[in-house]
Amino acid sequence: MKNKSHYSREIHVNAQGVTITGDLIIPENAHGVVIFAHGSGSSRFSPRNKYVAEVLNKDNIATLLIDLLSPQEEEQDILTREYRFDIELLAGRLVYATRFVQNDASTKDLAIGYFGSSTGAAAAIVAAVKIQDSKIKAVVSRGGRPDLAEKFLEKLTIPTLLLVGGKDYQVIDLNKMAMNQLTDVDDKELVLVSGATHLFEEPGTLETVAIYAKDWFKRHL
Repeated sequence: MKNKSHYSREIHVNAQGVTITGDLIIPENAHGVVIFAHGSGSSRFSPRNKYVAEVLNKDNIATLLIDLLSPQEEEQDILTREYRFDIELLAGRLVYATRFVQNDASTKDLAIGYFGSSTGAAAAIVAAVKIQDSKIKAVVSRGGRPDLAEKFLEKLTIPTLLLVGGKDYQVIDLNKMAMNQLTDVDDKELVLVSGATHLFEEPGTLETVAIYAKDWFKRHL
């Protein structure tokens, strides 16, 4: 139990024989749940994503921070980097996590959003297209690589917010190209966060990300 108004628990999801672990936090009177898709060697313990999750929790949005890789896979990926760019694998794991949220008694009635970072953004786009569930309402990408989901961009239909550091020049270009391919998304926006590099480590930049994400999810969940 996080506090009197937040219910929290560790969850374990069986993804075709591989167990992935997550931290589920549900505020009182939650009106939606956001699943965090980490990428590029990150995990559910990422301080940046935990900060964003806390901001959402304070506004009555539930969060699930989940590792899309098992501990063994994470150790292997540190050495070989073989999993972090396997978008199909990451998206498949995210689908399993989503099915858990859809079936669990504490979350089954909540609208769902995805918050994807780095390669996790591509995984979120692929999962949203594959699941085709009306309860999946929004995607937010932080410093993401939506271009890695190129074959799925034209099939995505849900509101999508791309947040990129204003000094993350290569990723800006990749997000602009992805934005042009979101032809079926009516509500889409690309926001450049002033002064931020890829990891949003500069003072105030992560707070800006959290505010944009919170407002986007409040609007669409």
